Amino acid sequence: MSKDQTAPQDGAEKKPVKSPGKGRLYGVIALFFLIFAAALAGGGWMLWQEKVIKAMAAPGPSLAAKTFTVKPGSGAGTIARQLEAEGLIAKAQLFRIKSKLAGEKVTLKAGEYRIAPHASINDIFALLQSGKIVQHAVTVPEGRTTREIIEIVRASPVLSGEITEVPPEGSLLPETYAVTRGTDRNTLLARMQNDMQKVLDQAWEGRDPNLPLASKKDMLILASIVEKETGIAAERPQVAAVFVNRLRRRMRLESDPTILYGINGGKPLGRGLRRSEIDRKTAWNTYQIDGLPPTPICNPGRDAILAVAHPAQTKDLYFVANGIGGHVFASTYRAHLRNVAHWRKVERQRKRGRARK
Repeated sequence: MSKDQTAPQDGAEKKPVKSPGKGRLYGVIALFFLIFAAALAGGGWMLWQEKVIKAMAAPGPSLAAKTFTVKPGSGAGTIARQLEAEGLIAKAQLFRIKSKLAGEKVTLKAGEYRIAPHASINDIFALLQSGKIVQHAVTVPEGRTTREIIEIVRASPVLSGEITEVPPEGSLLPETYAVTRGTDRNTLLARMQNDMQKVLDQAWEGRDPNLPLASKKDMLILASIVEKETGIAAERPQVAAVFVNRLRRRMRLESDPTILYGINGGKPLGRGLRRSEIDRKTAWNTYQIDGLPPTPICNPGRDAILAVAHPAQTKDLYFVANGIGGHVFASTYRAHLRNVAHWRKVERQRKRGRARK
């Protein structure tokens, strides 16, 4: 062995020299696999997202319209489980995802909702977000006494709470009121009183000049008598004119419903008035007192109030039933007696007809 050659030491191995070309090749392959895996994952996510979006827009399982109630304080998870349990959505998880996608600023409002048949998750979510709560009707007919209106309000199954104070007679406006389930009964009564006051204020401000009425209360009292005397809207201004004309002449009003109110608060007798009842003096019996009674005898409607504020321009002082649901009017007592005779003839014929049956 020549001197310029160096022998390898014992136990030492020669290290292979890596090829720069092969290292770059391995890096490219690894990068390719990473990109491919990412593409697969991204495609899977997009497919999953597309599937979820379609499921949220798909028709729901409910075959008929249903009422659904969101209780105060309910979160999206609770609402989702309730919707699934009531058969309004197929999967609660999808509703929760919809809520997450909507963000924290979107709130679902408590209340009672009417959900249409086959409503999708998107439809239901938008409805609960809108707060378009079901409105229930509480109808108060015209001419009812406050006692009768209290019974209507107490009997309503959509209202809540006990009535703490009975409003004065005539202070409640008869209307059909839209309320949400759970509305407090006292709140509705206060609303009726407020609406009545608005109608009275407007009618009094725009009333005809020179009416023989000293105040809004007088207008309300007379309107309650007009309301009880006729249920025909077209007749109210004529009936109001008769009483206004009588007040101007200082004639007694002689209204039968005022007798009944003085006897028992306006409860129907189921028969005609007796002479002893007509002659009985009470604070409301306008056959026995001058002018208006001290309070209304019922809660008149808007039309009766406006009829008193704008009575018909007639000279009529009398009216009596015409036998076909309305009344016939007269400006003289003689003409009135003829009308009364005709009415009594109609009554006799009806009694004979019922007797034959």
